[in-house]
Amino acid sequence: MDLVVSAIGLTLLSPVICVIALAIAVHSGRPVFFRQKRLGRNGREFQLLKFRTMVTGKNGPGLTRDGDARVTTIGRWLRKRKLDELPQLFNVLKGEMSLVGPRPDLEEFWSKASLEDRRILELTPGVTGAASLAFCDEERLLAQVSAEQLASFYLQEILPQKARLDNEYAARATFRTDCGILVKTVFLPLIRRQREKRQVIEREINEQVSE
Repeated sequence: MDLVVSAIGLTLLSPVICVIALAIAVHSGRPVFFRQKRLGRNGREFQLLKFRTMVTGKNGPGLTRDGDARVTTIGRWLRKRKLDELPQLFNVLKGEMSLVGPRPDLEEFWSKASLEDRRILELTPGVTGAASLAFCDEERLLAQVSAEQLASFYLQEILPQKARLDNEYAARATFRTDCGILVKTVFLPLIRRQREKRQVIEREINEQVSE
């Protein structure tokens, strides 16, 4: 399923991929793609492929949060809609990733994780998964943490929860549930926009009431 769906997806989405690549090249320059070493199944490293959403030559933490100055204007638009993840279909086609599975993370985080959490490395990483949906607002959550505590907060609070969610899902995963994860991922940007609009309306109503 991974090979067939990724091949079909790349074929159907090739116009979108080309337009995004051109937009990045025009507005942010080259390179268009971002490659980063991540840990895959059984701890093997592979090159994760994404559209570049940050400025080049600017070092920083391996975590991104809302308001990160490294993120470009077009990059912010792509990340909000998860379109920067589209090139990972090539990783799926190469067999390095699956469509559904735990998100691959950096070695610097896994090297400090507990043995229990590292069990997740027995699975093939995915473009999306149970933990990905649960932490779809991760960047907003990390924005509430100080820069000094960012890495420790991720290691102690977020990474263990992600590992637990993905392990629990893997124990009961079926073709049907995988399809459900994929459908939810596709419609996630729309759901988030509706939720943000509702929050704005509720905030405006509360302000009017307080006045």
